[in-house]
Amino acid sequence: MKPLSIPIHAVPADARHEDDELQYPEMPRMATFSMPHLPEDADTSAMAAALPLLQTFLDALNGWTFGAREPGPQLDLRGQSAAVLDILNGVLGEGEVSARVEGLLGYDVRVQESIFTGIWRVREFDAKGEETAYRLEAGSLPAVLLEAAHLGAQPTLPEVVLPEGAMNAPALFAEIRAQLAAFDANDTASSHEINLTLLPLTPADHQALQDALPVGPVAIISKSFGSCRVTSTGTRHIWRLQHFNSKNTLLLNTLEIVERPLPVLAAAEDIDDARKRLAELIAWMRADTEAQ
Repeated sequence: MKPLSIPIHAVPADARHEDDELQYPEMPRMATFSMPHLPEDADTSAMAAALPLLQTFLDALNGWTFGAREPGPQLDLRGQSAAVLDILNGVLGEGEVSARVEGLLGYDVRVQESIFTGIWRVREFDAKGEETAYRLEAGSLPAVLLEAAHLGAQPTLPEVVLPEGAMNAPALFAEIRAQLAAFDANDTASSHEINLTLLPLTPADHQALQDALPVGPVAIISKSFGSCRVTSTGTRHIWRLQHFNSKNTLLLNTLEIVERPLPVLAAAEDIDDARKRLAELIAWMRADTEAQ
């Protein structure tokens, strides 16, 4: 057997640096739950006033049986002092999902999920930008978002003039129409996904899609590993979903024919967990208030 010769190239001493470190790409991070905390100078009277509000909401939550379509309990926060709202906003925090509706309903809507999945803060503003409603709401998704998506859309896919160069848009439209005809809004399992990322679509195809399915009034974003951006469209029950990585690179572009977009929904298990954690929060706040 012939000896194996492996060339060795020496690195010049002046090319080596003891402080050199390996560079690794940034890894995605998943948010984990941590109990919120208040500053040491938190208004104790405001905390004492916030406690019965949270307890009332928890009592209603405990008496509610979760259903994907069933509206959950609500707690009106209008009329509460700024100090009490500061306490509530601080302990509820901000979760992964936020949403907005503009113009369609005659008022604007801002939605922010709390750190307790399935518990949402919903705010409404009139044309002058003045707040007209502020409430806590439990459920898979706030009802106002689905109401706006429904009102801002037509029941069928419209006919559009195909631009020159459109190749796969006709077949895609035929699939969408067939799925809409078979879709049953009363069946929670009824859904269909079209993966646009894998389809060979020309620029003209994309333009035809945009003409047939313009962006609707509801925009939702979920931040976890990167982000998932969800928008309603001009046709009822059709949502556009775009998944991006932490570098904001588009990974997946889909159309979903479904009553409500699945990636941003809270599930029954989330509500059960929210009940437990909210009870822990109230107990912690009560102990902290009594200790002062």
